Amino acid sequence: MKVCVAGLGAVGGLVAARLALAGHEVSALARGATLTAVRERGLVLVSHQGERRVAHIEVAATAADLTRPDLLIVTFKGPALAADASQLSPLIDAHTVVLPMMNGVPWWFLQPGDAEPLASVDPHGHIAATLPLAQTLGAVVHLTCVGTAPGEVRHGFGERLIVGEPGGGAGERVERVAALLHGAGFAAERSSDIRRDIWFKLWGNMTTNPVSALTGAACDAILDDELVSAFMARGMAEAAAIGARIGCPIEQTPEARMAVTRQLGAFKTSMLVDAETGRALELDALVGAVREIGARVGVATPNIDALHGLARLMDRTRRGEGSRH
Repeated sequence: MKVCVAGLGAVGGLVAARLALAGHEVSALARGATLTAVRERGLVLVSHQGERRVAHIEVAATAADLTRPDLLIVTFKGPALAADASQLSPLIDAHTVVLPMMNGVPWWFLQPGDAEPLASVDPHGHIAATLPLAQTLGAVVHLTCVGTAPGEVRHGFGERLIVGEPGGGAGERVERVAALLHGAGFAAERSSDIRRDIWFKLWGNMTTNPVSALTGAACDAILDDELVSAFMARGMAEAAAIGARIGCPIEQTPEARMAVTRQLGAFKTSMLVDAETGRALELDALVGAVREIGARVGVATPNIDALHGLARLMDRTRRGEGSRH
């Protein structure tokens, strides 16, 4: 299968390298130092045991310089995709399957039920206009990896990727994509209800991520503070109430989920890494969308509102944008 990965960050780099090393024709969109590094020496993948492998892929700064793939994997951060989605148009024709691998609530999340698009995730409609819902699959990423240098990715732990149709049920293209990912070494699962899988992961990290960015603390320190963990549990209860109204019920308790997170030890969330490296935070997809959906279905979210406001103000202040909203 011919695959293009839009965005060679940590997840994009890991997936692109694994697929190329498995023998697939892989291309990628990249910029700056990453583009230069991959052109000069290839895409470097470092395993959690320290083994280094190099994948040689076609890479370009603009989509027009790449051939159209059978599968377009989108790993842009949420703010970048909302701003630049239209640049992906040259990579999509009527037969291209689009697979976003992104954090939080995707732009299409309510659309299988013909709801209005989520303004928090796709404020200008660029994503929906560029990535056809009928050609899009849903995905959930359950693994860790980090970019250690331009064009170099280190895999941490986990291999799990979940793929499913936005409207639910089974489909031939889910089978094809899951088989592709499985062949590249991932624990690829087929989901009959990908929206529920997306909401469950979101429920588990929509509080920990922004709290870590606000405090600079790793997960173990966050969970060790009983006031902070109680605040997060209240936010998780609000998100669970929303999930119950949109067909994505949560059967786990906040305390049970936090016990799973505690097993990660002194783990840094992706949002904390973004804050430390000066990148914009993915607050809209992880927190803003939850507030928007809650307002639509009549669930009050005072704890999520407070968390979103604090994290948003911190992010804007850090980037010199003041209190604009």
